[in-house]
Amino acid sequence: MTPLRIPHIAPSEITPVAVWQSRRTWLKQAGLGAVALGVGSVLPAWAESGRAPLKATPNPQYWLSNKLTSEKDITSYNNFYEFGTGKRDPVDYAEAMQTRPWTVSVEGEVAKPRTFDIDDLLKLAPMEERIYRLRCVEAWSMVIPWSGYSLATLLKQVEPTSKGKYVEFTTVVQPDNMPGFNDRVIDWPYIEGLRIDEAMHPLTMLVFGVYGKILPNQNGAPMRVAIPWKYGFKSGKSIVKIRLVEKMPVTSWVKTAANEYGFYANVNPGVPHPRWSQATERRIGDSFFAPRVETLMFNGYGEQVASLYDGMDLRRYY
Repeated sequence: MTPLRIPHIAPSEITPVAVWQSRRTWLKQAGLGAVALGVGSVLPAWAESGRAPLKATPNPQYWLSNKLTSEKDITSYNNFYEFGTGKRDPVDYAEAMQTRPWTVSVEGEVAKPRTFDIDDLLKLAPMEERIYRLRCVEAWSMVIPWSGYSLATLLKQVEPTSKGKYVEFTTVVQPDNMPGFNDRVIDWPYIEGLRIDEAMHPLTMLVFGVYGKILPNQNGAPMRVAIPWKYGFKSGKSIVKIRLVEKMPVTSWVKTAANEYGFYANVNPGVPHPRWSQATERRIGDSFFAPRVETLMFNGYGEQVASLYDGMDLRRYY
């Protein structure tokens, strides 16, 4: 695989939301009940603006002081290879992805396997707004206000058994709507996974919204995960299946290039990617010529998660 070049995107080059998202499409894809969203009589306003608001209470426990990455950058500069390998491919092509109807099955080593409708998941727990760092393996980063709740809330509903040592995530397959499938960059569908203790950690988040609105397709609508101490490719998008398993799952990037992408993928400035350093990063939204920022171990979340890896050689288990 050749390195992906990361160009600077001027604001003038970013397609406005009103252009690339039609009201009709979002009314269909975001057909969320007023009760589920808590938006009541404001429906006409969100219908005109393009994306439904998603009511969430700020959680100060997960609230960074860093400057937020702009909504335009978050929704216009993405990795979502099902739509192509270019950073603008998701925003250019993701509108075609169908997000209604949508169900998520939770199965495997659980006492109560169940298939959840997306509306059930939206109402499963109060929505929180959390500000998380996102660090990409390509050495760029963002600071993002996600809306959702801890993945553990969902997993407790199905009661993992003692054999459920890992959690595997599977992303949707819509070949007619996802031109990236034609590239065969990886062996689809996209598979990711976590150890059960990582999945149950309160920082691991099921995400339904960003910047106070439902997720746009290019960011993983209608539901994704966010694991802020790991490189971004671990945070699967547009999830349709969650499976608890006894053995470590073979994830997509491990299967494709195990020498470059490990199962754990903890952000670690001391372990370089084979083709570039991970010691520094470029904040998306800064000038291309701005000084790079030093990368923090575990992306700055070491106090919360370092104990998960006590005794592990993090150079070996990268």
